[in-house]
Amino acid sequence: MDFTKNYYMGKRVIALFIFCVVSLSVSAQELNCKVNVLGDQITGVDQKVFATMAQDAAAFINTRKWTSDEFENREKIECTFTIILSKTLEGVEGGFSGRIAIQATRPVYGTSYVTNLINYTDKDFAFKYIQFQPFDFNDNRVTGNDPLVSNLTAVMAYYAYMILGFDYDSYSLRGGTEFFNKALNIVNNAPENRSIIGWKAMEGQRNRFWLSDQILNSRFSGFRDMYYKYHLQGLDLLSTEAETGRKNINTIFAPLQQINNENPSSILMAFFFAAKNEEIRNFMQQNSTAEKQRIVPILSQIDVANASKYGELLK
Repeated sequence: MDFTKNYYMGKRVIALFIFCVVSLSVSAQELNCKVNVLGDQITGVDQKVFATMAQDAAAFINTRKWTSDEFENREKIECTFTIILSKTLEGVEGGFSGRIAIQATRPVYGTSYVTNLINYTDKDFAFKYIQFQPFDFNDNRVTGNDPLVSNLTAVMAYYAYMILGFDYDSYSLRGGTEFFNKALNIVNNAPENRSIIGWKAMEGQRNRFWLSDQILNSRFSGFRDMYYKYHLQGLDLLSTEAETGRKNINTIFAPLQQINNENPSSILMAFFFAAKNEEIRNFMQQNSTAEKQRIVPILSQIDVANASKYGELLK
C-alpha cells in the first residue's frame, strides 16, 4: 500500500478554493524554524547582539520561500538551528566561529509521534554578523561583497535545502532531488576566505561538500531508496498495517550494510544514524529474538559509535 505526502498532509495547492485561500497560501512558507544563538563563551560583546542575530536568522529561514509548492501551516517542517559560538575572528569586527546544530522532524502518519530527519552538528562555521543589516541570499549569487557575511546565509540556506530534500525523500522516492541540487549549487559557489572551511573536498571527509556529493551520487542511490522505504513504507504504516510496516523496516539493514561496505566512513551513513540510532534501537526492542540476532550485528558494524547500545538488545 503506497501513500503520498499529499494524502497524509493535505494538498498543497487546493484548486477548488484557490480564490479563497490565495492570500493565505502566499505567506505559508515551508519551514517553521527556531534559531538559538549561544554566545556564552564570547567576551567583550554585548549579549544582546546574539539575541538579535537569532531573531534575524529565524526571520531569514521562516519568511523566505524555498520551494514552488504551497504549504499549509500544519504542513510546515519543524526545525531548529542552534549556533554555538566559540570565539571571535581576529581582526574581523562582528566575526565569529563555532558550530551549528541542525535538527528537523516530520510527523509519522496516524500517530502523535515525530521522527528525526536530521540531528547533526556542523563544526565548520565561521561568519560575520552585522547587527540590523538585513540578511541577503541569492541562489544565483551565493557570495556577496563580503565572503564572511555571505557564509552566514549560505550555511543556513544550505541546511534549509537539505532539510527539504530529506523531507521530500521521506514521502516520495527520490523526491528531494531538486533541493539536494540547490544545496549542491551553494557548495559549488560557496564563499571563500581563509577563515571559511567546510565547502571543499580537500578540507575533510565529512563536511558539506561530501554530504551533497554522496546524497546525489549514484553509488548511494540505494540509500535514498532505503530512506523512502523506512519512512513511508515503514514508520507510516505501523499504525495501520503494523506487520507490513515492521517487515519493511527490517529489510533496510542489509542494503545499508552493503552501502557501508562499499563506502566505509561515509558521512551519509553517519548523518543517518545521528538522527535515527535511538529510534532504531527502540524499534528493535519490539522485534523477535531471531530478528534481533540477525540485525544487531549489522547495526553494530555500520553504526560503530552506537554498537554498545545495540549489543544490549541481545542481553
